[in-house]
Amino acid sequence: MGAPSRILKFINAVGLTDVFRWTLLDVMSHPHTTTTIDVNAENSIVVTDELCKENLQLAAEYFRSSQTIYILNSDENLRKEPRIVELSNQYRIICTTELAAAQEKLNELYRQKEEITKLNSPLYLLQRIQEAMNKTDEESENLHHQFLDREIDLGAFLQKYKKLRTAYHRKSLINLAAKTSNI
Repeated sequence: MGAPSRILKFINAVGLTDVFRWTLLDVMSHPHTTTTIDVNAENSIVVTDELCKENLQLAAEYFRSSQTIYILNSDENLRKEPRIVELSNQYRIICTTELAAAQEKLNELYRQKEEITKLNSPLYLLQRIQEAMNKTDEESENLHHQFLDREIDLGAFLQKYKKLRTAYHRKSLINLAAKTSNI
């Protein structure tokens, strides 16, 4: 059985608290050991203090450099401010001009749409058919007067009159169909 296993058996038999107490008493009984512990503790405190001072110096240096960067950026921004304002004004003018042109074009397109819609509305188409019927009827009446006044011969009269009356009746039927449908 080796030394470590004997020590473990001793610790188990006596108890861990007693072992710590004996070890502490043993260490305290030797002034050389306590001096070593004190020196190590002082060295550790000195090293900790030095590390803290170094960290503070690094933090102060970082703070100064970041402040310098902020100041440089602020100066740069202040120098660029007139150009930024000028570009902003130009942008606003361009947007306003383009918007006005686009609005004008949109209004023109709406006007054209209204015009086309009006020209293709059922009421307007019925009105145009009625006007075409009236015009055709008037032309046939004029042709009839020309025949009666002997300005046109019978063959030409019959051919033109038949054509005009056929067109009139076709338009009349379309007009009647449009009025009676559900348009």
